[in-house]
Amino acid sequence: MIKVVILGGGNLAFHLTNTMLKTSSINLVQVYNRSLSKIKYLKGKTLITNNIDELKDADIYIVSVSDNAISELTSKLVLKNKLVVHTSGAANITELQSNSRKGVFYPLQSFSKEKEINFKEVPFCLETENKLDFKLLKKISTLLGSNSYNINSEQRKKLHVAAVFVNNFVNHLYYLGNEICDENNIPFEILKPLIKETSNKIIDLQPFDAQTGPAIRKDSKTINKHLELLNENQQKIYSILTKSIIETYGKKL
Repeated sequence: MIKVVILGGGNLAFHLTNTMLKTSSINLVQVYNRSLSKIKYLKGKTLITNNIDELKDADIYIVSVSDNAISELTSKLVLKNKLVVHTSGAANITELQSNSRKGVFYPLQSFSKEKEINFKEVPFCLETENKLDFKLLKKISTLLGSNSYNINSEQRKKLHVAAVFVNNFVNHLYYLGNEICDENNIPFEILKPLIKETSNKIIDLQPFDAQTGPAIRKDSKTINKHLELLNENQQKIYSILTKSIIETYGKKL
């Protein structure tokens, strides 16, 4: 049985705790958060604390806090010869300031408390200072049903940027599309089959080969009509993305 302590009360910590409580061979012995109110839902399921000096003994301590808080929090940990890992995509392994063995346990996924997560569909990016700790992280990800990858800090930072493009930026474009629909009394649901088809398409095709639309067709007439329909902010974003598509496929308007 692998004994785990989780430090944090955000979205990722919420899903990790709930999943680990249901996972055989993982014993979630404790959850720490400086605000007990955020983890009160765990009362009766596992030990909870807001005192960093009262952490229980465990095989691994998973620090799931904001990037800015990793160094400060881990500098307070006195866990000699214990494995302490953070879950950040952008933070270097050296952000861990405890006198412990260090690692990274980064799940590449978007987490919201309102949306249930199936960890079988969440890849984990792992990094450690030694092979035995890597095996432990790999075992935990396997118990969660997840695939894992050996990704170092430099690779992970680049991967995190890529994730921002395919997740955060794309979601913002969904918001803008929703905004245009709302402004014109059109139900956004009409676009959802298109969103689903576009997402499914790149499972079988490379993104380069999946591109469609007026920019790749060199359809300046349609592009200009679209620009006339948009407000100033929407025009800027539309123009930047259109220019990028045109340049990617070597076409000029």
